[in-house]
Amino acid sequence: MRKLALSDDILMKIEKPARYIGGEVNSVMKSKEDVDIRFAMCFPDVYEIGMSHLGIQILYDMFNRREDVWCERVYSPWTDLDQIMREENIPLFALESQDPIKEFDFLGITIQYEMCYTNILQVLELSGIPLEASERDESDPIVIGGGPCTYNPEPLAEFFDLFYIGEGETVYDQLLDAYKENKKNGGSRKDYLEKAAEIEGIYVPSFYDVSYKEDGTIESFRPNNPHARESIKKQVVMDVTNTTYPEKPVVPFIKVTQDRVVLEVQRGCIRGCRFCQAGMLYRPTRERNVEVLKEYAYKMLKNTGHEEISLSSLSTSDYSELKELVTFLIDEFKKDGINISLPSLRIDAFSLDVMGQVQDIRKSSLTFAPEAGSQRMRNVINKGLTEEDILEGAGQAFEGGWNKVKLYFMLGLPTETEEDMRAIPELADKIARRYYEIPKDQRNGKCQITASSSFFIPKPFTPFQWAKMYTNEEYIARAAIVKHAFNEQLNRKSLKYHWHDAEVTVLEGVFARGDRKTAEVIKEAYRLGCLYDSWSDQFDNAKWMQAFENTGIDIAFYNQRERSMDEIFPWDFIDIGVTKKFLQREWERAMRAEVTPNCRTQCSGCGVAKWKGGVCIEGKN
Repeated sequence: MRKLALSDDILMKIEKPARYIGGEVNSVMKSKEDVDIRFAMCFPDVYEIGMSHLGIQILYDMFNRREDVWCERVYSPWTDLDQIMREENIPLFALESQDPIKEFDFLGITIQYEMCYTNILQVLELSGIPLEASERDESDPIVIGGGPCTYNPEPLAEFFDLFYIGEGETVYDQLLDAYKENKKNGGSRKDYLEKAAEIEGIYVPSFYDVSYKEDGTIESFRPNNPHARESIKKQVVMDVTNTTYPEKPVVPFIKVTQDRVVLEVQRGCIRGCRFCQAGMLYRPTRERNVEVLKEYAYKMLKNTGHEEISLSSLSTSDYSELKELVTFLIDEFKKDGINISLPSLRIDAFSLDVMGQVQDIRKSSLTFAPEAGSQRMRNVINKGLTEEDILEGAGQAFEGGWNKVKLYFMLGLPTETEEDMRAIPELADKIARRYYEIPKDQRNGKCQITASSSFFIPKPFTPFQWAKMYTNEEYIARAAIVKHAFNEQLNRKSLKYHWHDAEVTVLEGVFARGDRKTAEVIKEAYRLGCLYDSWSDQFDNAKWMQAFENTGIDIAFYNQRERSMDEIFPWDFIDIGVTKKFLQREWERAMRAEVTPNCRTQCSGCGVAKWKGGVCIEGKN
């Protein structure tokens, strides 16, 4: 019988003790004496968020299929337990064995969003692992970073021993085998990092030096170790059908954000929206075979007892076998009371028909993401959606019985004018008008249009990576223009408007495109008590501003300037397949408000065809 790391007294004192006890259905138990490698897989946020992450479920399953590896899970302790662990010197522990993380060979951290960076330091400190990689010795685990934020790892470079750039199913086995070999031969930590640096897709930050120009931009970025590569090539799984996928995902004890079976139907996106980092990083688009997905649906529902199944993809409507898959799921599982959730659908006749079959129309709302109010602005961002498309889709939905619509927009996009801002409430009003064109006796009560806007953040490896951002005050002023314009609309009683927090946007902007110098701010913010920064009730902007002041790091340098075309970016050493020339070309097209066709309509020569797979070779012999 394993002993819990937390006493009953502590478990009774804290919120949701089930976050920390492990033992869930499908969690993997092994004996530590029977394995060569112990791997702690961490999502640096609370259990409910981390348990909803598909990537961790995939790697957990894949690692534990190896007899020589035991992969366990660890999440950020919530603030109540964090305080107790510090007061009582309780080290952070893994859920399965309840053993301290410090005893593991690896600590792998999934880095999903910029506002979890202080939580990464929390995980390291509570584990008793030095924050800086340079201070670790042979007794510390190797700390690995993976996930979307590793495509600009530089703000976190000094905290990680290595980063895995790309999709986890490709070279992790090599990485683990190299560790075993090094251990057997009595090799040191540095010996292992040198072996790891020779594996494609692995970046060891300590093996690279950065020098800066007088204006603060990068002068050079070069390897300082003969084992390190000049550029790091992202890892891509070309055959997503026959790669590993968890048939028995771990079932959480408590309600989590995504309490359902998730079927990943494809990776990548054909659309090429210029603000969207995922759309560039995960090229080329690769589809999973529909028959295999049907089998997964059966097995995963049987192995978990979940009552909902969800399709996962950046743009589910573009999955070529969608009709067959959805029809199968409805015919097969609807009668058993299984809910079917279909995010990321475009609003067209087929999607509406399907949603009508799987949703209670009277209760549910439809989601459109026009991203911009004016057609000019939608062309700038390459949204590929006309006002006619939007109104036609809304009209079909209203005639099908819906009366609630959510609209998502962005403010602060490159070239945005006041006219573009005012076009947001005008578009919302046109959608409401379309509802009231339906004869009164055929309407489903009043319509409710809820529009919300986030503030645009330029991300690495997008055509907008050169763009400038604005100050907190300027973002609020833009939201105020939109808010006032909503009050002027004819159907204002049917319209609601919300906007996201601008203070968080400013910080995300700094760390999305930051260099190694920004690590100082993260450390200082953490020292001042910043934690769970993506949670609005925990976020403390005043402490962050203090951290910038204390470290002398200038927000304006990172956010409020348009980059020159020849500037060396902190992430330029990573090869994602999409070329910088293509991104520059797309930036120039954006400035002319020119639309680039999607990948199925016409190849735009982005560079990922070199992988010779997925959408790039569809229909070609």
